[in-house]
This record gives sequence, C-alpha cells and structure tokens, in this order.
Amino acid sequence: SFDGCTIEFDVDGVVGTNPRIEEALKHIRSLGVQAEVRPPIPVPWFPTTRKEIDLCVEDVIGAGAGGLVDQDHPGFNDKEYMKRREEITSIANGYREGDGRIPRLEYTAEEVRVWKAVYEKLEGCHARWACEEFNEVLPELKAEAGYGPDQIPQLNDISEYLSSKTGFRLRPVCGLLSARDFLNALAFRTFCSTQYIRHGGNPFYTPEPDVCHELIGHVPLLADPHFAEFTQKVGLASLGASDEAIARLASIYWFTVEFGLVRSTMKPTDPDDTGVRVMGAGILSSFGEMEWSAARRPSDECREMGSIARDYPDMRNPRIEKFDPKVAAEKPYPITTYQPTYFIGESLREMKDLISDYCDTIDRPFHPVYDPITGIVNPSRHVERLDRTSTAADQAEKQKAYFASLKP
Repeated sequence: SFDGCTIEFDVDGVVGTNPRIEEALKHIRSLGVQAEVRPPIPVPWFPTTRKEIDLCVEDVIGAGAGGLVDQDHPGFNDKEYMKRREEITSIANGYREGDGRIPRLEYTAEEVRVWKAVYEKLEGCHARWACEEFNEVLPELKAEAGYGPDQIPQLNDISEYLSSKTGFRLRPVCGLLSARDFLNALAFRTFCSTQYIRHGGNPFYTPEPDVCHELIGHVPLLADPHFAEFTQKVGLASLGASDEAIARLASIYWFTVEFGLVRSTMKPTDPDDTGVRVMGAGILSSFGEMEWSAARRPSDECREMGSIARDYPDMRNPRIEKFDPKVAAEKPYPITTYQPTYFIGESLREMKDLISDYCDTIDRPFHPVYDPITGIVNPSRHVERLDRTSTAADQAEKQKAYFASLKP
C-alpha cells in the first residue's frame, strides 16, 4: 500500500556541528515525519576551484623526459634540445594559480626559425580551408597578441586577449595531460598549453602537442563564443564522471575540437571548393591534413605524407559523416595517421547545441554549477570526492603498447 512520499534535499553544513540543521531535523520529526540523513555520494575526484587545477597538471605523460613520449621522438638524442626542454619544463612546473602573469619566454633564434617555417606554411592553407570564424579572429590576434611569423607569441598576451573575448585563459603545462585532467581544466575555461616547440630537424612534424599546435591550432577558435561554450560544456561534463564517460567525452573532443569539420557559411563559387571548412586544431596545425580533409582531390603526396596510401590504399578521400555526438563518442580513431573519417557540423552553433544536449544525458549523481565570477564549481548534490589518483601513467602505458603494436 502507498504510505506517503519521499523528498530528498541537500543543505550546506555538517550534521552534529550545525545547530540550524539539528533544529530543522528536530522540527521535521516533531511533525511525525521520518527524517534520515544520508551519507554523501562518492564520485571520482574533480577540481572545484581554479586553484585545484594545480593538481591536474602535476602528472604528464612522459614526465620523466620533460614531456617527451619515448625514444622515437626526433629530439630525444639532441642534448641541446633536451636541455632547452628541461628549462621550459621547469618554468611551467613552477607556475601556480594566483601567480598572476604567465612568465615570458625568450625564444631562441632557432625556435623562432621553426615557428616561422610552420606559420608561413600554414597561412595559405588557412585562407583556403579554415572555417570563417578562425580566419575572422586572426587580424585581432596579430594586433593584440603578437601573432606573426617573426616571433612566437607569449602565453600571457594570448591569455589576456582570450579572457577579454570569451573568458578563456591559458595555463602553462610541461607536456601531455591525461584526458580526465585536461578536460577537467576546460570546465573552468582554462586551456592547458605547452610552451616548447618541436625539434627543428623537421619543422612540419611533431609526435606531441607543442606551441605551434596550441597557438596556431587551438587558440583562435577559443575566441569564438559558440566554440568556447561547447568546449567548456565538455569540460563540465567530465567533472566527477566515470572512466567510461571520460573516454566518450575524449572521443567527442577528438572529433570536434581536434579534428572537426564544419560547413562553409558562404556558397562556393569555385567548382573545386567542397564547401568543407576546418575547425579542428589537429588539422589546422597540419598543412597536409587540411588538404586531405577539405580538398576535392587530395594529392598523392598528401596521402603518402599522412600514411593514408599505406594504411588505406584504395581511399582517395576521407569519409565525412554528419556530426552526431552519440556516434562520435563510440568511434575508434587512429592517432599516428591522418583520419580516415571526419564528422562535419552545419555550424559551430549547431555543434554547440548537439554537444550540450549530449552532455546533459551523461549519467552522473550530480550536476556541476560553474560560477564565472568566482571560478568555483558547486555540485548540485551532496557528494564526496574520492582520493585523487593519477591516470597519466596508465594512459602512457596504453599509448606505448599501441605504438609497439605498429612495429613489425
């Protein structure tokens, strides 16, 4: 038989130490209503303040080598390069939330040479294949944040510019973070960025994120309100999420922020223009993959360069599917070649809406509420954060095993 209803509510305070809570319980029980105090819901650790992002950047993949992944890295046996990486690593490791300005780096002539080669190589490709929102912000970045071929922009200048546009800011890190730690930081509109640059032996190749990838690929679209909003939405969805949910969110991030495509807002007038535009940083920082993903007839050289000719000999163009976050969340992807499959959205606004709807369906015992003024996240329910554990080592082992499986 029906014997009434159950109402659950959360309050701030600790039973036994807060007299107002004790008085409320006493009053409820005096009405003949059964009142129980339930324990907090245990969830994986997550930061609740910007200060706690300091903990998210402590562990990086390949930390023992200053962020280098393994001995296959082009600069691993270059003593001068390794020494320079250690210098930059120490600066990033020394930075803490509340320090104020991000320390400026005096880049060497060799580092600027590498930056210039990459910047100038990509410039023409961006004009042809980058999405309109990306190209619209470049003049402002040149005027306000020091963008150009002859100097490497400083993280602090860029961070101040982004903060004035969308509230995003940069945070220096010394290498690749685990998916959980990286996504958690995005919840606070904080993008963790490296400051080192790839080895000069081959300016057009890097096996890891570097300052070219971060500043040329990622930064411009973080100034777009729609892009910034869905980037933060993925970050908020990662707070306290299960490992399985993190893996799905990381895949969505991969197929959008890293390797996403979007339709052009203008009707093509050139018969060779596919109307496909690039929004993903992994493509925007690779002249070869821009051609592969957006050109009507990618060259054989392009297919060879991205290992498409080797791994997919019959593929002349990539598969391009309409963006669906539920599909993207489950889609496997290669990390050492150009992508055989991309997802495309009609607009950044549409992708924002689709990602927001998906994130709202993630099964989680609470909802994080972000206060943009204080930079604090308050959970909507009474939760207990479990002890923080690092997933960087596990992710590094999985990555190492993956690369080993590719070797004959």
